[in-house]
Amino acid sequence: MKYSTHIENPDVVLIGSGIMSSNLGAMLKRLEPTLSIQVYEVTEELAQESSNGWNNAGTGHAGICELSYTPTREANGTVNVSKAIQIFEQFEHSRQFWSYAVSSGMVDNPKEFINPVPHLSFVHGQEMVDFLKARYEGMSAHHFFQEMDFTTDRTTIGGWAPLLVENRADIPIAATKMNNGTDVNFGAISRKLIDWLNRQDHCGVASNHRVVGLKKTDSGWEVRVRDLDTNVIRTNHAKFVFVGAGGGSLSLLQKSGIPEAKGMGGFPIGGQWLVCENPEIIKKHQAKVYGQPLPAAPTMAAPHLDSRILDGKKTLLFGPFAAWTTKFLHKKGSVTDLPFSVRPDNLFTLINIGIHNFDLVRYLLQQGTQSMEDRMEVLRVFYPAARTGDWKLIDAGIRVQAIKETDGKAGIVHYGTEVITNADRSISALLGASPGASVSVNIVLDVIKLCFAHLLDRPEGKARMKEMLPTYDEDIKLPENANRFREVSRKVDEVLGL
Repeated sequence: MKYSTHIENPDVVLIGSGIMSSNLGAMLKRLEPTLSIQVYEVTEELAQESSNGWNNAGTGHAGICELSYTPTREANGTVNVSKAIQIFEQFEHSRQFWSYAVSSGMVDNPKEFINPVPHLSFVHGQEMVDFLKARYEGMSAHHFFQEMDFTTDRTTIGGWAPLLVENRADIPIAATKMNNGTDVNFGAISRKLIDWLNRQDHCGVASNHRVVGLKKTDSGWEVRVRDLDTNVIRTNHAKFVFVGAGGGSLSLLQKSGIPEAKGMGGFPIGGQWLVCENPEIIKKHQAKVYGQPLPAAPTMAAPHLDSRILDGKKTLLFGPFAAWTTKFLHKKGSVTDLPFSVRPDNLFTLINIGIHNFDLVRYLLQQGTQSMEDRMEVLRVFYPAARTGDWKLIDAGIRVQAIKETDGKAGIVHYGTEVITNADRSISALLGASPGASVSVNIVLDVIKLCFAHLLDRPEGKARMKEMLPTYDEDIKLPENANRFREVSRKVDEVLGL
């Protein structure tokens, strides 16, 4: 469906129609119904880049199964689980807002965007078995993860996920499981929220429109937009701009000229999935299974074998595999995106990345030269009985790893996201990767607190936010708030059908 509604001189311009812009636009409109909001999307359909269901893992990242959030054991043998606890709490904000959107009539049919699926961590080799047990002990001690199970018993693991033990050699294995994991179609919830926003007074959505210029003015921002159907460029003005354009955010930040973006760079990494084409195998597996991270791989590349609900039907994906690319966007990108992003202010940062991250470069080269059989061998670490003829390789989305200079050193932002906001808080932009989509509500809440604090300072504003996010001003991580967490979480589960 193409959108072509235009609002002149809106309070807010949102660039991109994915999960970040959709959550921010919907929350702002609920927080202050008089706000005028304009969305610009470069593709004809909404949420077709990073938020598209085929272009991301679809995992409701809650720290349950992702070993990258608990990467190492301490000297005393314990595992620090604080990052997993933090991610869990942030995903709770997303669940709360989406359940509010359903219960308030903003969106319908939650089964079209969120479904329950057990989350498993799976490891092999005695060292990793010992690690997983220590991780389980640390996590299950917290009320977020009290329902987690741990086992080294093959029969039990086979009951959880039969493919993991089929034809497996006699080596130590272990797994943890929580039943309250989720599979999320971030594109579907994005489209539902943007469609709701488009129906509100003083709000508009224009798809197939590319923002080609951002210029600071005394009253906000001049936004130049090209209609890709007619090639006509129009100019609009907004008090606040949010750049939620996925891989396209970096170039727009550079166009804005804000000093906060100086030195920022981006490193694009393409993604690929193995997709199962055998219905009998798909039927056997009902879980998201995350394994041991690959050496030198970026955060998002931890391998996983996933039950998914995509295009209304169950499927089975394995990956992701990385692919070399110079494009910043999957559908609307150009091979010149990376070279054109190199500027005098970020050249040294990018060179440093190449010099000091040779393992990452080598990983990308190795991934890009893999054959189908090479990829199948990685799959067989999870599913030893996998047959090549049952699987096909597809291209997925592109993630642009944010690169910035801190303390005189260049570094890739592996974890979370990087939100750039200028000094007068009239523009914010988001860069980064996993677990961004899952914790998108928490991210845009931070943007609201920073750039729209005046809306939250009013009693009615705080009351409206409490309706959307019942625990937004509470610390549900604390043991004394365990019952409050359970109460709110149970209501969310009921509304979302989980």
